[in-house]
Amino acid sequence: MRSNYFQILLALSFTVLINTFGYSQDLPKPVKVVKATPEEDPIFTPIISVDSLAVSQINERAQDSVKHDSVKQKKEFLTDIVTYTAKDFTSFNKLEQKLYLYNEAEVDYQDMNIKAGIIVIDYSKNEVYAGRLKDSLGEYSQKPVFTQGQSVVEPDSIRFNFDTQKALIFNSKTEQSGFNIIAPIVKKENDSVIYMAKAKFTTAEDIENPEYYFKASKIKYVPDKKVVVGPTNMVIADVPTPIAVPFGFFPLTDKQTSGIIIPSFGEDSDRGYFLQNGGYYFAMSDYADLTILGDYYTNGSYGLNIESNYAVKYKFSGSMSFRYESLIESEKGFPDYSKSTIYNIRWSHSQDSKSSPNSSFSASVNLGSSKYYQTSINQLNTGNYLNNTLSSSVSYSKSFTGDPQVNFSVAATHSQNTQTEVINMSLPSMSGSVGRVYPFEPKTGSKKGIIENINFQYSVNAENQIETTDSLFFKPQMFKDAEAGVRHSIPLSTNFKLFDYLSLSMGTSFEENWTFKTINRYYDQDLEEEVTETINGFDAYRTYNFSTSLGTTIYGMFDFKKEGKDPKIQAIRHVMTPSISYSLTPSFDQYYDTYEVISTEGTALETYSRFEESIYGAPNENFSSSLGLSISNNLEAKVKDNDSTATEAKKVTLLNSLTFSTSYNFAGDSLQWSPLRISGGTSILDSKMNINFGATLDPYALDNNNSKVDVYNINNNGSLFRLTSANLTLSYSLSNELFGGESKENDKGIQENLRGGGRDDDLFGISQDFSNNSFFDDKEDEEDEDEEDKNEFYRYKIPWTLNLAYAVNYSNSTRNNEISSHSLMFSGDVSLSPRWSVGVSSGYDFKDMGFTYTQLRLERDLLSWRMNFSWVPFGTSKSWYFFIGIKSSILSDLKYDKRLQSDKSL
Repeated sequence: MRSNYFQILLALSFTVLINTFGYSQDLPKPVKVVKATPEEDPIFTPIISVDSLAVSQINERAQDSVKHDSVKQKKEFLTDIVTYTAKDFTSFNKLEQKLYLYNEAEVDYQDMNIKAGIIVIDYSKNEVYAGRLKDSLGEYSQKPVFTQGQSVVEPDSIRFNFDTQKALIFNSKTEQSGFNIIAPIVKKENDSVIYMAKAKFTTAEDIENPEYYFKASKIKYVPDKKVVVGPTNMVIADVPTPIAVPFGFFPLTDKQTSGIIIPSFGEDSDRGYFLQNGGYYFAMSDYADLTILGDYYTNGSYGLNIESNYAVKYKFSGSMSFRYESLIESEKGFPDYSKSTIYNIRWSHSQDSKSSPNSSFSASVNLGSSKYYQTSINQLNTGNYLNNTLSSSVSYSKSFTGDPQVNFSVAATHSQNTQTEVINMSLPSMSGSVGRVYPFEPKTGSKKGIIENINFQYSVNAENQIETTDSLFFKPQMFKDAEAGVRHSIPLSTNFKLFDYLSLSMGTSFEENWTFKTINRYYDQDLEEEVTETINGFDAYRTYNFSTSLGTTIYGMFDFKKEGKDPKIQAIRHVMTPSISYSLTPSFDQYYDTYEVISTEGTALETYSRFEESIYGAPNENFSSSLGLSISNNLEAKVKDNDSTATEAKKVTLLNSLTFSTSYNFAGDSLQWSPLRISGGTSILDSKMNINFGATLDPYALDNNNSKVDVYNINNNGSLFRLTSANLTLSYSLSNELFGGESKENDKGIQENLRGGGRDDDLFGISQDFSNNSFFDDKEDEEDEDEEDKNEFYRYKIPWTLNLAYAVNYSNSTRNNEISSHSLMFSGDVSLSPRWSVGVSSGYDFKDMGFTYTQLRLERDLLSWRMNFSWVPFGTSKSWYFFIGIKSSILSDLKYDKRLQSDKSL
């Protein structure tokens, strides 16, 4: 072999050189020594174990140069406690001045929190970097989650500077005040300004695949204040639309903020083009707000709507609204031209019972024009379209504790018939009472006997009643016709047991009635007519009466059990409550006067009372001595339960009540028996069907003129009783709940029905104010639904409801023998799929042979959007309304609606 001496010498020389000048570790570069402050967290002063060899090689010169360096020390950039964790490892590279956190890493500093797959803290730049982890297959996981205060961002990666509070965020996804924002690059200047480029923002919950979004070239976002966007285009299902704006401004705040309400526009066949529900929202305070809206039609019609909501926690809450409309039909010069005004006032107020235990104030007001719900051009409260009565009540009550307790209340009431347009008001009515007093009750123990149970109380009622019409409402004439009066009442009563099984009660009552208007009636011979004069002035009359009643309760049990047999019906329980009462009312003929009436047939005396037209009417003229009889029945059955594990029989109600009542007047000179009244009710089909019935049986016969005569019907070749009237009502509610499903109800629509004085169901339809967000719930379906329920096209459990109401009335008081009314009403809703729902409210009149008011409803949940359609296909209120819009209140003005108003001329 040949040796290569040159290579050997070269290797030896290199080895000697390395041994002379080399070290086992890199010699650290000289660094500035920074003294730790007392507040510094020791966790961020990492102790790195260094080989002793390296330590021994550190020369004093390098250390001295640092100690005596003239450069001023830098201020520590970490001014608060910092904590960090990582699942796999935590490593600090002193050469790079970087701390590495790997797998499920987390850093907390002040109000900032970062969670990510990997986090790197760079001490030299005062920055933190967070990113994802990449596995062997190239899949990324553990996206960073950056939280600062209330702001949460989920990007692919992030860089954050502790000193400047600036950040660069890549492919971020965040939710801000209802907006979900997706941006490839986000630059965070500080806590108050964030810039985004080529960002998307939407209210859709599915950020990865939103059904719609707005694409903006640039966005400036100020947390909790505003979002300002540049040129923006709306994209639906990843398809750009022509809807675009050069810029946009969205205020963001957790508090109420005043602002403009953009009106909706459209066309009405009778009044031309219109702008509706445009105005201004006033956020007056944390306790109250105010909304002013207006409508305008090109034919000159207009409307004004003022609404306010208020609430003070633990004290009271309420809402007020006022609606005024000036309606013009046709055009001037045409014969069908007309101009009218309508209005509606609503106020509801409720008080928290805990705020004032001894006093309360409440209000429920619904008054206005009688034809408001039928002619208004901007309301869709179909549930009140058929309502014939508007009513109101405002009341205040106060109790003064003590013995006895004193109660006082004042109220104003209103009742309005929208058909006759007659309005009755009590403005105001006051009442006071003193608690029941037992003058002979024992100091200890319970009250026993007739004497110890004697009690009396005092009550007073004062009223100012007004009866007027819609056209005279709140005009001077309305107050001229007012009637006022005061009634004092002192009832005295007692009760006790008789023979241990009978309950006897008796009492008497004294009343004094004050009035401020009386009448004087006479016959004017010149005019040949009766004349009634009104006399203003104080007058009074006093009455008294006596009554007593005797009753008991009888229980009966029919047991069907027999030895060796276990029948389905095991027992029937019958509870019978008979009672007999007697009342005596004297004649107060001293308050009656007479006057002569002269006619061709001669002179006749007519009787009248000067109190006839007073607020409480005239006292009783005829002596009355009446005996009342009644008996009530209740039937229940014990039925063997189908569940074999049940230990007791199941109770089933056969009859909730079956009552027979009549009376006999001993002082009457004829027709002493009153008709026999039968009434009853029951519930069947697990209390889902309610049945109520009644009938009136008259024992007296009719003459040839169909007038009742003092002859028993059985003595007139008839039956024992003559059926004069009867009624039957049934109501039935069904839903998929009966079969293990869940029902779906429009509770808010029903509440709006009640506010307007309508029904507490949807048999007459429900309010369909689709443009009002308060009628809808933005919440998505519950997460724990079955997979079948989540399927967009099919679900084997279909939520549905069905309400039925049947009523029939029979009349035969004068041998008319007819069905006075006969109708069936029904309503129902069906969810065909998780997001499709259809409903109907209608009825059929079997007497007039026609359908009643009918409403068809269709609703489609489009995730972030909603679509609704309401249609009244026929009748005087024939109309339809279509709406599609975004659910979120932030973008509630982004909508489209179209309606066809009913033809008011019909």
